[in-house]
Amino acid sequence: MPAGAANATTFWNGYKVHFSETCQRPGTQPEPADAAVPRPNLITNVATTDASVPDVAMTEPIHQALDRRGLLPGEHYLDSGYPSAELIVSSVTDFGVTLITPVLADHSPQARAGAGFDRTRFTIDFDREQATCPQGQTSSTWNPATQRGTDTIVITFATATCGPCPVREQCTTSRTRRRHITVHPRAVHEAQRAARADQETKDWQAEYALPAGVEGTIRQGIAVTDLRHARYRGLAKTHLQHVFSAVALNLIRLDAWWNGHPLDRTRTSHLTRLEHALAA
Repeated sequence: MPAGAANATTFWNGYKVHFSETCQRPGTQPEPADAAVPRPNLITNVATTDASVPDVAMTEPIHQALDRRGLLPGEHYLDSGYPSAELIVSSVTDFGVTLITPVLADHSPQARAGAGFDRTRFTIDFDREQATCPQGQTSSTWNPATQRGTDTIVITFATATCGPCPVREQCTTSRTRRRHITVHPRAVHEAQRAARADQETKDWQAEYALPAGVEGTIRQGIAVTDLRHARYRGLAKTHLQHVFSAVALNLIRLDAWWNGHPLDRTRTSHLTRLEHALAA
């Protein structure tokens, strides 16, 4: 929860839970002929952090935890806070996991304004180590760099090229009168562009609707196990509480499946929540 201190600063005091849950595309895993209800989705991993830890910092640790127990998925559906361009590549190379997740859009001034020449308008030639602008001009420098711990490439066009350009105002307002663009190394750059293109298709959007049930898991955890409130002080004890909550939800789902009682994964009545609370 946020709290204001006497000096008007704001800080976070609390914890955050990350649940990993199984899910199946419809039709990919046939149900037994005598199954009264579909197989339940089960929580396979629980991670607890301080509330201030960003989601993206947990993607690799979650994969490591799943890998240790032999539970890595072939495809991992994630909210937009968990991926980065680098993780799209490293998740495949290090764990064999394909991330199915929205990739954040280009945040350059041109892209935010929806006008002018954003980075997608430039052709990047990694073999020749140069970029070509929409006017057909080539860059003058290509400098690998590290920015905030991330490998990047800073590409610069010469002032003599950009200065007299008739559309310079659509490209840059830099005081140096020349355009700079920053891109990821080749593998990451190409993966990011492919992911951004994919997420604009209807097929991808329909597929990404699959993990929407995890929101029902969070709601069930709050209603049944009071997940929103930490009963103990300290990260270790709070993590244990989160693990107990996950175990309780799994047992409720397995009990319903074994006894042929379907559970609504997205909406639960007050009476059913009371039954779940008593069972938990």
